[in-house]
Amino acid sequence: MNGDLDSRAGCRRRHFRGPTGGAVPTTDMVKLYGAAWSVYVRIVRLALEEKQVKYDLIEVDVFAETGVPREHLARHPFGRIPAFEHGDFHLYETGAIVRYIDDVFPGCKLQPTDPRARAKANQIVGILDSYAYRTLVWDIYVERVVSAREGRLADERKITAALPCAAVCLSELTRLSDDREFLIGGDVTIADLYAAPMFACFMQAPEAVPLMEGCEKLTYWWQRFAARHSMSRTTP
Repeated sequence: MNGDLDSRAGCRRRHFRGPTGGAVPTTDMVKLYGAAWSVYVRIVRLALEEKQVKYDLIEVDVFAETGVPREHLARHPFGRIPAFEHGDFHLYETGAIVRYIDDVFPGCKLQPTDPRARAKANQIVGILDSYAYRTLVWDIYVERVVSAREGRLADERKITAALPCAAVCLSELTRLSDDREFLIGGDVTIADLYAAPMFACFMQAPEAVPLMEGCEKLTYWWQRFAARHSMSRTTP
């Protein structure tokens, strides 16, 4: 699944070094194709930042008036973002990219080794993909925040209809999260990487305030994770 939300990105290349300035641990350069504003591109960028991998972000405008660039369709036949290259190895689909990054590059492990912890992390990713992304980002954030930014009236019926599902998403994320620094235990996992870009959007909407009442664990997690260096380096 991929996120194409609220902006129009020009085509340009941006270079990023790992937070410590270290080189990528292979001779092959990592290239990430997408747009900085995309939730799903940011998920991949967070993985690269947390693993301290140097990469190029090559911005692609999938909303161009002339359509998705032909060269990008060669990378992603469905015309979505992100797409990923590591040397001569090519991938699309965020889940595949993030897990590849975790498996190939050294550093912190983003997938728990304990089977139950890994299953919980994947369950949270599934909830975010299947339910939270559409509800929190498109139905609430885009309608409330992006519409106002672009001078459009929000679709109040869409927002109202989204609130019950949003409440269930937040309740379940709270229930499934541990009483520790991150969603699953004491280390960053793919669950955090998926949740953070969605919350970065959702928390800008006024609807987030009442919906987050009673979600103390989730609020505490967001306050801490939002302050991470990887988040500041990937802010659109």
